[in-house]
Amino acid sequence: MKKIDSDTKVLIVGLGLIGGSYAKALTKKGCKVRAITLKDSDIEYSVKEGFIEDGTTEVTEEYLAWADIIVFSLYPHTLLEWLKKYAGLIKKGTVCTDVTGVKSCVVYDAQALMPDGVEFIAAHPMAGRERSGVRHSDESVFIGANFIVVPTDKNTPETVEYCKQLGEVLGFYRVSVLDPESHDRMIAFLSQLTHCIAVSLMCTNDTPGFEAYTGDSFRDLTRIAKINGEMWSELFISNKQFLLAEMDNFINQFTLLRNMLENEDKEGMCRMMQISTQRREKFDKPKVKEG
Repeated sequence: MKKIDSDTKVLIVGLGLIGGSYAKALTKKGCKVRAITLKDSDIEYSVKEGFIEDGTTEVTEEYLAWADIIVFSLYPHTLLEWLKKYAGLIKKGTVCTDVTGVKSCVVYDAQALMPDGVEFIAAHPMAGRERSGVRHSDESVFIGANFIVVPTDKNTPETVEYCKQLGEVLGFYRVSVLDPESHDRMIAFLSQLTHCIAVSLMCTNDTPGFEAYTGDSFRDLTRIAKINGEMWSELFISNKQFLLAEMDNFINQFTLLRNMLENEDKEGMCRMMQISTQRREKFDKPKVKEG
C-alpha cells in the first residue's frame, strides 16, 4: 500500500476553513501541498504563512498532474460542477477525496465522473469552526475529532486504507468507515439536527440585552448557531429525507417532555433526564495531547 509521507504531493481544491486546515496539518507532516482556489489573496496569504508551497486560481492539466492526492473542499454542488468540467484532466493513479457533509447525493456521481485509473474515495472530517475562510483555518481542530471514510463498492480495499491513513496523518483521534447511506442517516442526527435546534433556539427570543445575563449552558448550546447559511441550507436540502425524520423524532421527544411538565410528572421527567445523562456520558471528547 502507498504511504503518505514527505514525498506525497497533495493538491487542495478550495482553500477555505477545512481546506486550509488540511493544508496546515499535512505541511506540518512534511507533505508537499499546493492549492487551487478562487482568490489570489487566499493563495498569497497561505504561501506567506508557509502552509502551501504554491497555488493558482486557474485549473490546468499540468497542475493537476502534479498531485498524488486531490482533496476537494467544496460545496456539494460546486464539487460536481468542477468534476464535470475538469475531471478528465486528472492523471491516472491519482486518489481523489472530499470533505463534504453529505454523501449519497455526491459520491456516486463523483465516482461516475472519474476517468479510468482515478479513484474517488469520500471522507468526512467531523471538525470545524463557526467562522469560515482560510484565515480561520487551524489544524488543531482535528485533535480529538472523528474522521469518517465513506467508500462504495467501486473503491478498492487499498484506497480505503489509504484514505484511513490520511485521517491518521491529519491527526484525527478516531477513524471509522461507513457506507454513504449510513453516513447520511447518522449525520442527520449528530450534526444537522443539532444545527437546526441551535438556529431555532436563537430565533425563539429576541429580548434586548439577554447577552448580559446568559451563562455557559446557553453559550454552549448555541455555539453552532453562528452558521454559514449558504452551506448549511444546501446540506439540509441534500439530506432532506433523513433530516426530516430526525426533526420529527426530536419534536416527538420535546412534546413528550412538554406534556410531562404540563402534568407535573416529575417522575417521568427525572426518568427522561436519567436516560439523557447516561447517553451523553459516551460522547465526552477524549483527552489527547497535541503532537
